[in-house]
Amino acid sequence: MRAMEELPWFAALTAQQRAEAGLVVQGGLAAFADWVRDPSGASLPGPELFAVAPRELARSITLKQTVQLIRIVVDVLERSVPTLVEPGDEAALTEAVLRYSREVAFGAAEVYAASAEARGAWDARVEAGVVEALVRGEVGELTLSRAAALGWQRPDWVAVLVSGPHGADGGPDALRVVARHLELSVLAGEVLHGLLLVVGGTGDPRPALERLAEVLPEGPVVFGPVVPDLASAAGPVAEAVSGLAAAPAWPDAPRPVSSGDLLVERVLLGDEVARFRLLEEVYEPLAAAGGDLRRTVATFVEGGGSVEGTGRALFLHPNTVRYRLKKVMDILSLDPAVPRDAQVLRVALALGRMSIP
Repeated sequence: MRAMEELPWFAALTAQQRAEAGLVVQGGLAAFADWVRDPSGASLPGPELFAVAPRELARSITLKQTVQLIRIVVDVLERSVPTLVEPGDEAALTEAVLRYSREVAFGAAEVYAASAEARGAWDARVEAGVVEALVRGEVGELTLSRAAALGWQRPDWVAVLVSGPHGADGGPDALRVVARHLELSVLAGEVLHGLLLVVGGTGDPRPALERLAEVLPEGPVVFGPVVPDLASAAGPVAEAVSGLAAAPAWPDAPRPVSSGDLLVERVLLGDEVARFRLLEEVYEPLAAAGGDLRRTVATFVEGGGSVEGTGRALFLHPNTVRYRLKKVMDILSLDPAVPRDAQVLRVALALGRMSIP
């Protein structure tokens, strides 16, 4: 015990925890003595050797620290061999110490392996509950505390990634390896027969999301709006899930693709959030810029994308049309001459017209 107390971490344990560790050592020495006296009548130790200690002790002492304790006990025993046996029997007792300590080490490994498996199963259930709460939009203190218990840190940003179902290769485990390398916090769960990841990190989120997308299975990968904390993640979860359902309608979408870039497809599925965002982010700025600009854009995207044709239809000089289209790009960061952007503008204009009383 004096040798063990020289370990800083052991000295930092409570008196009760040190006493419980001492009971394990005492029980092991007693069992060893019985085995040495009668090897045929006493069995070699196994995990049951540690049953005398409460389960909580395994949470206070790690496997690495347990190995340190076993090493100390073996060292003390080896030094004491000459005082324990008659001259000439030292080698036999030393061999017995080494054989017995090996079985003790294996028993300790089994105890910690079983504890890790039980903890892993429990963590998986807790993690599934956290993800389910985010999908339902019920993010309260209980959900946040459970996420913290799983090791969720307080990142600078939180993002949501969804993809199709993962195969036998990799899956969440492979993603966690990449996440640890990138120093990311990750919560994983299933949604829409696919995989949902809630990711937290620091710095620029885009490179981290692109790196995670490389590990995800083939098919669309959608990420929701980036938010500052986990408490705000329910909205991005809903948008990302909606985006995954709509993604097949845009086969050439980038990977990963933002749920905000799938607003048109989400509107086709009846997503009210997407409809609201198209009106707020596209139609209303156009309307606020003036009727001439809105009318010019509408004529251009609905008339085949011809500057000259738009000019003839509106009795405008082609340079005036180009000026107004350039102004649209400045306001919305959408280029009416790009087919994808033109599609977004057409749908937003149609929604705007239907929303006018």
